[in-house]
Amino acid sequence: MSEDEKVTSEETAEETEEEKPKESEESEEQTEESEQEAAEAPKEEPAAQAEVIDYYDKWLRVTAEYQNYRTRTQKEKEEIYQNASAKFVEGLLEVIDNFERAMQTKPEGDKFADGIELIYRQFLTVLDKNNVKEIPAKGEKFDPKVHMAVQMMAVEGMESDHVAEVIKKGYTMNDKVIRPAMVIVSQ
Repeated sequence: MSEDEKVTSEETAEETEEEKPKESEESEEQTEESEQEAAEAPKEEPAAQAEVIDYYDKWLRVTAEYQNYRTRTQKEKEEIYQNASAKFVEGLLEVIDNFERAMQTKPEGDKFADGIELIYRQFLTVLDKNNVKEIPAKGEKFDPKVHMAVQMMAVEGMESDHVAEVIKKGYTMNDKVIRPAMVIVSQ
């Protein structure tokens, strides 16, 4: 090896030896800093944990409120739909009543009257498909939840507080009374 190469290799060796102590000094300083941070960390950690817990609690509450909101609005939508359907069916019940009155006075063998009866049956089929049921009344015990008493009268052979006669039929839709039956009750 030439002298220049020896000098260069010696200088490199010296530089690496000088860097090593500097690196160790830096690592010692970093260790001291990290120890100081570790000493300070427990002081900040409970506050940070409390904040995390607080945010988590708020998140849970907002999530629960949102879920409650969704179920409440779904129920409200269903109620609106049912109420709208009930109002519509209530209007149809008057038409059904008129069909029944028309059929009571129909002459025998009249084709036009037979057509009215077919339309009446079709109405009843549509109502049945939509869970509209007639409230049983005649001979039943009077129930103020489904019957509306318009008159009381003494009827022979019938127990008191029973429906003697039906003036206007009552109907339910999905087990909710749309129109109570107007009845005469026995005394």
